[in-house]
Amino acid sequence: MGRRKGKAGFKVEEVLEFFNYLLEEKPSIAFLIPLILICWELVLQSSTESSCGRPKQKWKRVVVNTSPTTPLEHCEWLNKLLMEIWMNYMNPKLATRFSSIVEKRLKQRSSKLIEKIELQEFSLGSCPPSLGLHGTHWSTSGDQRIMHLDFEWDTSDMSILLLAKLAKPLMGTARIVINSLHIKGELLLMPILDGRAVLYSFVSTPEVRIGVAFGSGGSQSLPATELPGVSSWLVKVFTDTLVKTMVEPRRRCYSLPAVDLRKKAVGGIVYVSVISASKLSKSNLIDHFDDKDLQTFVEVELGQLTRRTDVRPGSSPRWDSTFNMVLHEETGTLRLHLYNCPPNSMKYDYLASCEIKMKYVADDSTTFWAIGPGSGIVAKHAEFCGSEVEMVVPFEGVTSGELTVKLVVKEWQFSDGSHSLNKFNVSSQKSMYGSSNLLSRTGRKINVSVMEGKDLISKERSGKCDPYVKLQYGKVLQKTRTAHTSNPLWNQKLEFDEIVDDRCLKIKCYSEETFGDDSIGSARVNLEGLLEGSIRDIWVPLEKVNSGELRLEIEAVRVNDFEGSGSRDSTSASFNGWIELVLVEAKDLIAADLRGTSDPYVRVQYGSLKRRTKVMFKTLNPRWNQTFEFPDDGSPLELHVKDHNALLPTSSIGDCVVEYQGLPPNQMSDKWIPLQGVKKGEIHVQICRKVPELQTRSSLEADASLTKSHEISDQMKQLMIKFQSLIEDGNLEGLWTALSEMQSLEDMQEEFMLQLETEQKLLLNKIKELGQEIMSSSSFSSRRSSGF
Repeated sequence: MGRRKGKAGFKVEEVLEFFNYLLEEKPSIAFLIPLILICWELVLQSSTESSCGRPKQKWKRVVVNTSPTTPLEHCEWLNKLLMEIWMNYMNPKLATRFSSIVEKRLKQRSSKLIEKIELQEFSLGSCPPSLGLHGTHWSTSGDQRIMHLDFEWDTSDMSILLLAKLAKPLMGTARIVINSLHIKGELLLMPILDGRAVLYSFVSTPEVRIGVAFGSGGSQSLPATELPGVSSWLVKVFTDTLVKTMVEPRRRCYSLPAVDLRKKAVGGIVYVSVISASKLSKSNLIDHFDDKDLQTFVEVELGQLTRRTDVRPGSSPRWDSTFNMVLHEETGTLRLHLYNCPPNSMKYDYLASCEIKMKYVADDSTTFWAIGPGSGIVAKHAEFCGSEVEMVVPFEGVTSGELTVKLVVKEWQFSDGSHSLNKFNVSSQKSMYGSSNLLSRTGRKINVSVMEGKDLISKERSGKCDPYVKLQYGKVLQKTRTAHTSNPLWNQKLEFDEIVDDRCLKIKCYSEETFGDDSIGSARVNLEGLLEGSIRDIWVPLEKVNSGELRLEIEAVRVNDFEGSGSRDSTSASFNGWIELVLVEAKDLIAADLRGTSDPYVRVQYGSLKRRTKVMFKTLNPRWNQTFEFPDDGSPLELHVKDHNALLPTSSIGDCVVEYQGLPPNQMSDKWIPLQGVKKGEIHVQICRKVPELQTRSSLEADASLTKSHEISDQMKQLMIKFQSLIEDGNLEGLWTALSEMQSLEDMQEEFMLQLETEQKLLLNKIKELGQEIMSSSSFSSRRSSGF
């Protein structure tokens, strides 16, 4: 066997080299070459017959692997296998996957007749699609092998139920049922990255038909009548989705990892470095221009997040710009747009674009792919987070030009709270409360510390930027204090109750202006899987602007009762009483008037509630001694000191945030707080978290409440009399003072009503607790008597 193997082990290259040597040394031997080839063929045939056809099979494999196009092969076996595994395996997996895609697309695209649409049921039926009924074959494009097979799906027992809220003039709700589907087209399958993944797409837009029925009953408020245009709208939504995602040259990716860690990625952080472009030619990009005139920049787009490089000249510009980008799911499409910036022009010329797609793979790696030269494929694979890949991607729709980009996935975040950090796949520690980290509203609080910002934009020509940040979680809205630089330091902690059904923190950044604040970016952070005892420190890039990032520290903490207080005084209770704030005085305020004084008053903002003090005229050291009360719901308490002007808009002379959440109940805290945003100034406040025990409330306190209501009413009547006399006298300044007093009285009245509502709720809670105690004691007595 060894000798035979040695004799048959020659290579074709060696044979050709031997023939070339013979032709050089002895040209007359050329006529013998055909005879030698015939003899070689006879030897091969005899050896094939003697070895029972094994080399024939080997040659067949060689032909399949090397020929540009293989013969057409039928694959009825594939459809039979698909039929067997459809109902119990393929159908559930595809239904789960497709339902999320359909729901997302329906929210993005709406019909004129439909105001809102909701997916309620999704079933693909019992009939699977048919693959390769007319045969399959392989072809070669460059180095890429491509499998061709026809795709046909004709099903009439699927059930996709949609509940639509109709727009005017129809109004009401309607149930839309998709009960049949027809798709026909040719599929392409392209293995990439040495078999780690397969790209798939349709050769051209497939033929699509959708059967729609209009239901009745249940939540239906209209009769089962057909809604005009809905069927064609659904077909258009479905077809547009296919064209944008998986019709050549757009391709989707199916990963084939060797290891499945069974983690669901919910977001990630990727650093995008736009390095350079080459082979740019203005004759191919814009007609009648010289390459020397090119002044280009690249706009990087990922979802709603956009960033822009600087402008560089020439046909081979180099930018070397790196951007921090955020993914909000396990896949993302990075779009890169090339623009020309003509000299002395405010208008940019769009030149070309390209896109790179990325996807998390179940073995903790990342796949990147893009359209290559000649509609080919450019694909890269990052084995672990932190691994850098470089891609050279041609611009689409033009004959020349390519872009060099480097990509680094810094982190993948998972639904169980862990995240990928390095090549050892080390994840953050698990929660001590098990795999489920989403607890009830009263179980945990989410602390978000807004630390700092950088490169925030300014919409004023002067470059002035006075930024502040608003955070919204659920229905709770909180904001930071205002800074006065484009690279602010806030270091301010905001607290939210965790909500089971809401996993998104919405961020909006504004610049404070006199005539309305300017939006300077927004973002959102996925809070799914937050771990106790672990702080997530992240830089969040702002969307809808060209620059700006915010640094946040996010942690989840379990709420503990205050020391020495019972469960009734717990901070997690829905009604803890109220906040009592006394605005005593201020000192060393800045002078807002030309005469060197100010007319200060304080606007108090507690969540959505707003109050204000009376105006103290012509002083930098005012004394108010006014008390305000708010229901204790954990909202931020902000003080804005303003200078009153009768005719001009009021101006700010400082603001601050009063921290009260950590105060023990029923203990007054006295503090001087420095004002932010100004060079000097302090405000003196007293604050207390009131948590009353209703059973010890005396009748004297009830009488005091009644007396207070009468006092407010009497003061209102006296102010109305004062108004009439001031109007008769024409005393403008006195009118403004009276208006300020009226505003303070109205605020006081509203606070009093809120206090009464809070006491009413506390009283109802107390009655409920007493009722439960009576019921439990009576049931215990009955059990005890039955035992005797």
